[in-house]
This record gives sequence, structure tokens and C-alpha cells, in this order.
Amino acid sequence: MIYLDHNATTPVLPEVVEAMMPWLTANWGNPSSIHGPGRAARRAVEQARETVAALVGAEPEQVIFTSGATEANNAALHSAVFRDSAKRHVVTSVVEHSAVLTYCDYLENVHGVEVTRLPVDSNGTLNPDDLRDTIRPDTALVSLMWANNETGVIWPISELAAICAKKEVPFHSDAVQAVGKISVSFSEGGLSYLTLSGHKFGAAKGIGALIVREAESYLPFVHGGKQEGGLRGGTENVAQIVGLGEAAGLAEGRDPAIWTQISNLRDRLESEILEHIEGARVNGLGSRRLPNTTNLYLPGLDGDALLTFLDQREICISSGSACLESAITPSHVILAMTCSHDEASESVRVSFGLDSNSTDLETVVKSISEFVELMT
Repeated sequence: MIYLDHNATTPVLPEVVEAMMPWLTANWGNPSSIHGPGRAARRAVEQARETVAALVGAEPEQVIFTSGATEANNAALHSAVFRDSAKRHVVTSVVEHSAVLTYCDYLENVHGVEVTRLPVDSNGTLNPDDLRDTIRPDTALVSLMWANNETGVIWPISELAAICAKKEVPFHSDAVQAVGKISVSFSEGGLSYLTLSGHKFGAAKGIGALIVREAESYLPFVHGGKQEGGLRGGTENVAQIVGLGEAAGLAEGRDPAIWTQISNLRDRLESEILEHIEGARVNGLGSRRLPNTTNLYLPGLDGDALLTFLDQREICISSGSACLESAITPSHVILAMTCSHDEASESVRVSFGLDSNSTDLETVVKSISEFVELMT
């Protein structure tokens, strides 16, 4: 199998599995218990918290472990909106992940919160002036992603955060696709909240974190016991947290040169596709992008049909966000960039991983070329 859908999920790293296993077998203590097994579990959780904090340039006490990015994104929006009843406005963008957009729809439709969804240009970039002009005195939060999951387009987070800071508005960034691939600094970026997800960089599914700048002003989303400093109820998932810490440590220690190699593979793929398929285009090519991600527009070729063709050859790519793969509508991200349903339906995403190689690239190009010949 050739797996080129790493933005959907990454393989769990062997080191992560090894780190998790003792906490699934011999060490089953509850980290809130005061006996020996409980204290051991607590030490493991706090060590992982320190490692995760180091990866994203935060302090350990700013890390709240969650069940994943969806909970973390929802929690950031929830805290900002419901801690001040006078703040009834949220700013986001039209190309956010569904974990943000759907909760914004909920806030709008159920609670009467006004949501402004900022547009993007044909390269998938957002105009900072649009953000500056949109913020109001009653804006509770601005939520803008660090890097897009479908195109890999990276936004100038520090600049956007500075605009919010000047207007004294909290700023949240869904950094799920950025963490582990590019440098991310919570403190230097000037953020109020940051979301990360473990299964995007080698941990298992079902674990993530919300980084919160000021715990004293955070309104918990999940209520229960006093876990996570009273900020997120529920017994901590020790094995998953340990795995996240292991993946974070591996990501922080990884030679950045690996991403240069992956970027070169991505660039070669784009060059081959553009050369062999008339009218093909790279969505977001004019913007700074994640090193592993490309989104290809293949005119006249149905994206879902291509995915099925490649799947039969054990090649895995996607047509957009894995969370929306079952939807019949085309990618909302490409639709926002192109204003064309056809182009959105005829675009596919290829996202490389740490184990991707030249052989994978050559096989994919050959297979896509075969599909083109069949369809023309």
C-alpha cells in the first residue's frame, strides 16, 4: 500500500506504541489517586504535558489534554463566547475545519451569536485588512487556522494575532496541521488559544490538547471532577497522553531536513502532474504551504472517481478533509478559492509522510496518468 493521506491521519509511530503499552497493561493507576500506582500515572501525565508544551512553545500549565482537536476547537469557542454575555460576535474564515465551522453554526443558530466568515483569495490566503475591519467591540473571539488541512496554505498567524491583540480580542488558532511539520510557538505567536491533535503527527487517534494562555479566565467545556487543574473534567486517558508526549518529543527532536526532502517529493509530483495533464493546476501554489501537502486540480476528471481508481491499486489519497469525505458536496475550501463547483469536484489532495519516497511518487504519477488515459 502507498499511503499519501497523512493530513487525514498518520501511522502511529512504533516508539509511541511502545511508550503507551505499559499504561495499557501493568500500570493502570488512576492519576487522581494518591497511592503509588496513582502517583506514577500522575508523573507520566505531567511529563507528557511538559513535552507537549515544549513542542509548541508554551508552559506546561497552559496545556489542557482533550479527546482531540474537535473538542479543543469547540472548547476554545465555548469559553470565549459564554464567559461574557456582552460578547456576541465571532470571527472565523470560510475555509476552517468543520470542527470550527459547525460549532460556529451551532452558536449562530441556537444561541444567536453573530458569526463573520472571512473570505480567501484564489491562492487560499486571507487579507489581514479584512480581519482588522471586521473586529467589533462585541467580538468574543477570532478563530483562524494556522495551516489549511486541504491545501496546506499557511497563514501569517503572528500578524493576525497582533491585530487581535491591538483590539484586545482573544485569538484562537487551529494548528492541527502545522504542529509537527513546521515551527509553532504559542508564546511568540501571541495567541490566546491553540489546538493540536496527536494523530496528525504520530500519536494515536483520540488525544489532543488545547493550549490556554490564561487559565483563570477559561470557562471549562467539559464539567466533572477536578482533573486538568479543574479545567477539563474526566479521568485522564493516561496511555493516550503518554503517547502524545512521546510523539511530541520525537517531533521536536526530528531533523528539519526530513521536511525539506518531503517538500522536494511534493514539488516533483506537482511538476510531473502539470507536465502530463493539460490544464492541471496546484491549488494554493502562490502561497506559503506545508512541506508535505499539495492539492491538485485535474480538469475534467472527477476527484472521487480518481480516488476509487487509485484505491483499487492500494494508493491512498483524498479529495479533501477526511471528516467530510462522505459528503456529496465538493470541498468547501476549493469552492471558496475558485467559486467553481466543477473545480472543487475535480481537485484531490496528496499529503506525504515521513516514510514517503520516490518510488511512491513515480507509482502515483503513473497511476494518475493511466486514469487520465481511461477517461479521455
